[in-house]
Amino acid sequence: TVFVFSSPADIISTVEFNHTGELLATGDKGGRVVIFQREQESKNQPHRRGEYNVYSTFQSHEPEFDYLKSLEIEEKINKIRWLPQQNAAYFLLSTNDKTVKLWKVSERDKRPEGYNLKDEDGRLRDPSMITVLRVPVLRPMDLMVEATPRRVFANAHTYHINSISVNSDYETYMSADDLRINLWNFEITNQSFNIVDIKPANMEELTEVITAAEFHPHHCNTFVYSSSKGTIRLCDMRTAALCDRHAKFFEEPEDPSNRSFFSEIISSISDVKFSHSGRYIMTRDYLTVKVWDLNMENRPIETYQVHDYLRSKLCSLYENDCIFDKFECVWNGSDSVIMTGSYNNFFRMFDRNTKRDVTLEASRENSKPRAILKPRKVCVGGKRRKDEISVDSLDFSKKILHTAWHPSENIIAVAATNNLYIFQDKVN
Repeated sequence: TVFVFSSPADIISTVEFNHTGELLATGDKGGRVVIFQREQESKNQPHRRGEYNVYSTFQSHEPEFDYLKSLEIEEKINKIRWLPQQNAAYFLLSTNDKTVKLWKVSERDKRPEGYNLKDEDGRLRDPSMITVLRVPVLRPMDLMVEATPRRVFANAHTYHINSISVNSDYETYMSADDLRINLWNFEITNQSFNIVDIKPANMEELTEVITAAEFHPHHCNTFVYSSSKGTIRLCDMRTAALCDRHAKFFEEPEDPSNRSFFSEIISSISDVKFSHSGRYIMTRDYLTVKVWDLNMENRPIETYQVHDYLRSKLCSLYENDCIFDKFECVWNGSDSVIMTGSYNNFFRMFDRNTKRDVTLEASRENSKPRAILKPRKVCVGGKRRKDEISVDSLDFSKKILHTAWHPSENIIAVAATNNLYIFQDKVN
């Protein structure tokens, strides 16, 4: 399935399945959230089980202006996180650079009629004209999906929010910016607890920033955050109110033979994700995806090269700022396959068991319904085969930064600039 949006405000900035995979939410540069719902009839039809339709669209954030700092706060949605469903309504968190909002998405197919004090248009009636009391009744109406903001968590971040993560206790969540991480209770909007603060007393001594943060999927006291220096810190909230001292510190020693001007930039971690089991952490830096065992801090247990052919192009990627692109990474439902994006609308999958990997392309040309994606290959120098693409002809403006994997099935969502692609695995 392909969903196409056309203006610059339609560039997709985040993609997220809910806990059942029935809903898929996207956020865009224009501050909108679009929710897709799985086609109910298609679930039992193998060839159509990855079909989703638009369920609800709403404006989550508006552009604002900070008059004290003379700064524009753009409306772009940085992250969306779903809460587990407890009743008929759905709840999700969405954030821009400064403000987190809790949204309730609910359905309505009945409307009350026959009020005593109001007429059908909602205008108040003259009490002296009311001669009989009526019992209001509920009448059927066309299905409406409503999105209402239930909480607004504002004024807690000096720097840009890069991550939000819902805790496994479902009572709290955290929001992380460049230098601080705050812990919030869903019921309290005017107060949060600062649990990590890496801001130096003198900002000239600043050497690293927080790039991503996430709670452990099962232990509500544990979370990780990654840094621009390529390190990951695991913190335990039971040890102290301010988690300045980490419980574990994950860092891979640098290979001196690979040292270059760009080493520090490309080692910056752009995304960190716990596996569903909670045993592993996956991190994405510019060229690789690494999998870490929580019990081994000195090096990753697996390293996957995403686009090593770009190593020779780092100079031009630095000049056009692509080297600072923040690619995300995701696990499949069983933690056996990982997926991440690349350039030229390519995305990569790595099977952790068989060690096989594949490069696929999300493009309008090869996205006819039920068309099978052909693996793509990039060649570096030498003779180019017919089915290969030269590294020099890659389009760096077409990048896949955001992807999502259905929690239990092989259905994936891939955001390629302003297009959303939904693929399912091949059915014989």
